Amino acid sequence: MKKIEINPITRLEGHGKIAIFLDDNGNVEEAFFQVVEFRGYERFLVGMPMEEVPRTVSTICGVCRGVHFTASMKAMDQIFGVEPTPTARKLREIFFNAHYVEDHAVILYALGLPDYVVGPEASPAERNIIGLIQKVGVEVGREVLRKRACAVKIFELLGGKPSHPVSALPGGWSKAINEEERDQILAWGNELVELGKLTLQVFEDIVLKNEKYMELVTGDMYKVVLNYLGGTNEEGILDSYYDPKVYHVIDTQGQEIINFKANSKEYLDYIAERVLPWSYLKMPYLKTIGWKGILDGSGTSLYSVGPLARLNVAKGVDTPLAQEAYEKMFSTFKERPIHYVQAYHWARAIELLHAAEKIVALASDPEITSPEVRRNDFHITGEGVGIVEAPRGTLIHHYQTDENAVVTNANLIVATTHNKGPINLAIRKAAKHFIREGKVDEGILNYVEMAFRPYDLCLACATHAAGPGSTPLELSIFTRDGKLYKRLANF
Repeated sequence: MKKIEINPITRLEGHGKIAIFLDDNGNVEEAFFQVVEFRGYERFLVGMPMEEVPRTVSTICGVCRGVHFTASMKAMDQIFGVEPTPTARKLREIFFNAHYVEDHAVILYALGLPDYVVGPEASPAERNIIGLIQKVGVEVGREVLRKRACAVKIFELLGGKPSHPVSALPGGWSKAINEEERDQILAWGNELVELGKLTLQVFEDIVLKNEKYMELVTGDMYKVVLNYLGGTNEEGILDSYYDPKVYHVIDTQGQEIINFKANSKEYLDYIAERVLPWSYLKMPYLKTIGWKGILDGSGTSLYSVGPLARLNVAKGVDTPLAQEAYEKMFSTFKERPIHYVQAYHWARAIELLHAAEKIVALASDPEITSPEVRRNDFHITGEGVGIVEAPRGTLIHHYQTDENAVVTNANLIVATTHNKGPINLAIRKAAKHFIREGKVDEGILNYVEMAFRPYDLCLACATHAAGPGSTPLELSIFTRDGKLYKRLANF
């Protein structure tokens, strides 16, 4: 039995590897997605004053800093027993949508689209953001970077820093804005809407109009049939990434099987996390179905989160340009839910435009210049849950504290954690399709890596508590009897 290892895997945030096992004929028998780093924030947050947590968890990742900041801030509101003022809520949401745009732009242009713009079989020296800019033209590249910078400027203006923000307060926001700043945010927001339109046009010109690429987008080699989790408002419309009201789980046929209230402990009734002996990343599944193994198809207990999951769950979005793009995507695939992993890139481009439109709408509201940006009527409750729709998917921060609001317990379930099972399935399916009779080269291995890039992995974000007995072992030890590793797949 032969083992192929892709180590390290590329164009993602964090460190991981893929182990592929071939049978005697050189065909793939099994493949595993291993996460080999560990962060452990759940442990060292214990003993920290809750008001320090948002600034601290923002350091989990330099890319995802805004989402951990925001989810923990929402949990902090509950712990201090206070709701943010209307103005503070709107400023938080503008901040969060700006983070969305800059994050989605990075993922599309730097990590995902080089496979399509440059070519999946191109040399790794060219298959990157520099190669992408060379293909689309320096002027287009410059325009994308300039417009994306507008999102970072909004993030910095409202968050206090361009990297790790500092503006979270229980029941509010530390910075009020004036009319001049509102006008500046509005101008930047309009630039971001143009970036959203440009991004969708780039995706259409490069991917949708390319017959070969559409075979990848709609092919079974990247099709994983799962349940989907995402948040909406009470009417089922995706109108806020910062503050969805209801979370829905739909099954593989698109039927709703679970819903629960946002920002509550109800998620514990439906989501369980399985410890794996071969990865620092746990594998969540639906409690109501029970553990079925790393399997897709009808009856699976695995589910996916993120841009495609959100659009699969939602009945629509609440801005006109993004809604038009949403309708086009579903009419192109002619099915719902969409189970094609590469469609995550398209969904991400739609969300980029949606978030930009939301910035303009919120910045047009004169209430956001009100000086009423915080409340002080605190009472310590001892527990708080903050759930947001992060760019990569549903993000849960759950804290318990003592009577002084000092953390005694923390539970983080990050989007990449939710997607651990789907990622493993996507890699396995792609490996079985592309690796035949022992033939392997750089291009083939990149096709396998293309199975995880649409999920936009952030392994630094996802590895915080692996639980007892979870020391990851090298998969090579499971080949000693030639078959033992197969049992691992259903562990």
